[in-house]
Amino acid sequence: MTRSTVTPGTVIDGFTVGDCVHSGGMATLWSVTHEGISVPLLMKIPRVSEGEDPAAIVSFEMEQMILPRLSGPHVPACFGTGDFARQAYVVIERIPGETLYKRLPDLPIAYEEARALVASMAAALADLHQQNVIHHDIKPSSIMFRRSGEAVLIDYGLSHHTQLPDLLQEEFRLPYGTAPYMAPERLLGRRDDPRSDLFSLGVLLYFFTTGVRPFGESETLRGMRRRLWRDPRPPRKLRADYPPWLQEVVLRCLEIEPVWRYPSASQLAFELNNPDQVKLTARSERLQRDPLSTVWRRRFNPELTLPRVKADMAAQLASSPIVAVALDTVEGSQELNSALRMTAERILATLPAARLACVNILKLGRITIDRTLDEQGHNKHIHRMVALKHWASPLKLDENRLTVHVLEAVDPAAAILEFAEANHVDHIIIGARGDSMLRSLLGSVSAKVAAEASCTVTVVRPPRRAALAVQDEKADRMFASGQPGS
Repeated sequence: MTRSTVTPGTVIDGFTVGDCVHSGGMATLWSVTHEGISVPLLMKIPRVSEGEDPAAIVSFEMEQMILPRLSGPHVPACFGTGDFARQAYVVIERIPGETLYKRLPDLPIAYEEARALVASMAAALADLHQQNVIHHDIKPSSIMFRRSGEAVLIDYGLSHHTQLPDLLQEEFRLPYGTAPYMAPERLLGRRDDPRSDLFSLGVLLYFFTTGVRPFGESETLRGMRRRLWRDPRPPRKLRADYPPWLQEVVLRCLEIEPVWRYPSASQLAFELNNPDQVKLTARSERLQRDPLSTVWRRRFNPELTLPRVKADMAAQLASSPIVAVALDTVEGSQELNSALRMTAERILATLPAARLACVNILKLGRITIDRTLDEQGHNKHIHRMVALKHWASPLKLDENRLTVHVLEAVDPAAAILEFAEANHVDHIIIGARGDSMLRSLLGSVSAKVAAEASCTVTVVRPPRRAALAVQDEKADRMFASGQPGS
C-alpha cells in the first residue's frame, strides 16, 4: 500500500484529477473528469499516511464494496473504484448543492419543513434497506437533496451489507459512528438491524425541530451507554407548541428497544406523509422523562447487556409491508367488498407487522361543480371515512396498523397509483368490476392499476356463486317489473 501522491492533473485509470474539493479526517475529495462521462464527478481517496486511523482504511474498503452495488435516485452513482495495490479511490457522481449540515445554524426549523425533509430521508432509507444495506451513519452531513427533491444518502464507510463481509465487525470491537446519532444496540455490537437507522433519523428529527440533540454531545463510550437505559426529554417539554403527532413519531423512533420502533423505514415515511393518520398513544402526551424506577430497571436488566439473536433483515422487511386496499363504498357490491376483506385478512394473517391503508376515491366531475354533501345531507368525505372504518372493523387490527384515506380525484386509477407511489405501498388489493360495453372500450380502474403499478397488485373478484346470485336477483326484479331479460 503506497502513500497517495495525487495532485491536480494526475490521471488515474482515465480520470483526470482537478481541484481538491474537501479534505476530511478519513479521506479527501477531488473533482475529476473522464472523456466518456458527461456528469460532474468526485474522486474519494482515503488517507493512508503514517499515523492514520486503520479504521479509515477498513471503512474505505467497505465503501468500495458497497457503492458499486447500489442504484437508484437515493444514492450517488458509482463510476469506478481502484484497489490499494496502486491507488485506492472511488469515483461517484457529484450531487449539486450542500449537505443538511449547512442547515444547523437555522435550527430549530418549522415543523412542516422538518416533516417533509425527514419523510424524504425515510423514503431514501427504505430504498437502501431494500438493497440489503444499513447505513449506520445517518446525520446531517451524510444527507443531500437532488434538485428534483429526492434525498440522497452519502458516505457508506460504516455501512453493513447483509450479503457481504462486515469488515468493521470482524476487525474492531468498538462501535464506529457519530456518537449523538448512534442507536443503543450499536453499543452492544449489533450491526444487522435496519431499525438502527430509524433511531438515527429520530435523533435528527428531534434535533431539527427542537434545536437540541436528545442525548447531548457526549462522545465517550460511557456517556453514550446512558442511552441504553435513559430516555430523552420529551420534545413538548422543550417547546410548548410541539405537535402531539410529531412527538409520537419522534419518541417511537427513539425507543431503546428496536422492536418498539417502526418496523420499517417505509412505515415511518408513511406516518410522516400522513400526519393526520398518526395514532396517538401515551408518547404524544408525555412532558417528563421516565421515572427513575424504570431507568434503574433498564440499567440492571441483563438482557440489555447481551447481543441478541442475529436479525434476518430481508425477513423483517418482508413481514412489515404497506398494503393498500382500494374500496368502492358507494357502488361496490357487498359480495366484492367481502371478498376484498377476506383477501386482506389472508395476507395480513401472515404479516404481523404489516400496515393496511384503506383507500376510497371520491370521484370528481371534469367540468361539473361537485357538491360536498350527498342527498341525505351527509358530508361525503366523512361518510366514506366512516364506511372504510366499518369495512375494516372485522379485521380487528391494532389502530397503529390501520389508516383510512378518501382521495378526491377525476381519475380514480391515477389517484390510486399516485397514492401507492407517494406512500411506498408494497401491495395493492383492488376489486374487479363486472363486464360492460363501456369498460371493454375504455378499460377498468383495476386493469390500469395492475398494468402501471410499481408494486404487487392483487385483483379480486367475488365468488362465482355470489355473482350468480346477484345476477339471479337482478333477473327476478326485471321479471317482476315486466322488463325483458338480457
